[in-house]
Amino acid sequence: MEKFIKACVSILPKPLQKIYYKYEEKWLYLVFGVLTTAVSFITAGISKYLLELAGASDKLVGDGSTVISWICAVTFAYLTNRAWVFESHASGAAELAREAASFYGGRLLTLAVEWIMMHVGYAMLHFNYWIVKIVANIVVLILNYVISKIFVFRKEKEPAAKND
Repeated sequence: MEKFIKACVSILPKPLQKIYYKYEEKWLYLVFGVLTTAVSFITAGISKYLLELAGASDKLVGDGSTVISWICAVTFAYLTNRAWVFESHASGAAELAREAASFYGGRLLTLAVEWIMMHVGYAMLHFNYWIVKIVANIVVLILNYVISKIFVFRKEKEPAAKND
């Protein structure tokens, strides 16, 4: 994947390459965030269709499709963020478990934000499902980056050099 990304960037004019490399982590987060959103929307659409087919209420359709899409999207996001965006070096069962738990924990917080937005916007106010979903996903994308950067994949600070 890294070679593919580098090949794509090499096609850009030099000034754009400089901008990309200056903000590489944010660009990668944006790219994988868009792909995560696609996973979320596809699984939300499938689950929405199946729940409606089963005769579920608007509340269950909104809530159920949000939870199902969340599970699929968060798993995809964890794997891509860990490998390519934040380049995690966590190893060993305990370290990986801590990292995954903090990632999923942060995403549970943003699931609550998305759920509230979907519940109020779609189930209660009856706004268009997809408009509410798009707005909720923009809010969640920003919150997820901040949580991942600060709490999950934070780089350990190098010990300061001692002055003898």
